Amino acid sequence: MAYVRKDAGTLTAAEKRRFVAALLEVKRRGEYDEFVRMHMAYFPSDGEAGLRAAHMAPSFLPWHRRFVLELETALRRVDSSVTVPYWDWTRDRTSSSVPWTADLLGGNGRRSDRQVMTGPFAYREGNWTIKEGVTEGAFLTRDLGRHRDPIALPTKSELKWALKDRAYDVAPWDSTVTRGFRNKLEGWGTGRGSTSWRNHNRVHRWVGGAMVSSASVNDPVFWLHHAFVDLQWYRWQRRHRGARYLPATPPGPADKQHGRIVARHEKLPPWDVTPNELEDVGRIYRYA
Repeated sequence: MAYVRKDAGTLTAAEKRRFVAALLEVKRRGEYDEFVRMHMAYFPSDGEAGLRAAHMAPSFLPWHRRFVLELETALRRVDSSVTVPYWDWTRDRTSSSVPWTADLLGGNGRRSDRQVMTGPFAYREGNWTIKEGVTEGAFLTRDLGRHRDPIALPTKSELKWALKDRAYDVAPWDSTVTRGFRNKLEGWGTGRGSTSWRNHNRVHRWVGGAMVSSASVNDPVFWLHHAFVDLQWYRWQRRHRGARYLPATPPGPADKQHGRIVARHEKLPPWDVTPNELEDVGRIYRYA
């Protein structure tokens, strides 16, 4: 029977405690840092050689769907009642709203060094030391809203703009495309400044701190953010019945994207699963 992922704003006090406790236990066991390492390993950009699986490619959505499922499986080994909640950043838009409460993810970082001082993931609590990252810092950092150069979270209308595009993705299947649901949701825009970051990408920038790097998994909000992104893929599928993951077949040898992206029936590394197999996960979970 499929389990349910809930809006973080609807969680009971007991559900919050169990979710936090399971995360802390996965961290204590050393499993959590493996997720950080995996995300860093699969973060190649357009300008790098080799396969792009996690970002700047059609497989952004199925890769992260499987990634969140892997974390959720680890959590449920600790407590079978736990599922990954989602953060609706089109509604909960301030630094004091869900999920930035002391009983869930804690609040913003302090001005001096952006260190998170409140909640269960604060370094001073002794349960959340950063061991894998792009810097040497041992504590979790945030800069909600980006104090020195303010940035706003995406709006409902910006999300609808992505959802109404019927094409899943288009050639050249990278960060430069201006059409297609995938990149409109992932959020690689043209130009400079805040407007070039859309939807998913803008949220990472708004949270700041640890979330602005390939080691963004170090902030537990990563999972709530990506559960909401995953929900948008589900909504897009329901809105555009029959629309499928693209490309259906791999680019040919003469194409610059040959060997650089994952087609519908190709294996999605590091797992033995294809985007086609991840298009429908209704038998595993659903959203409240």
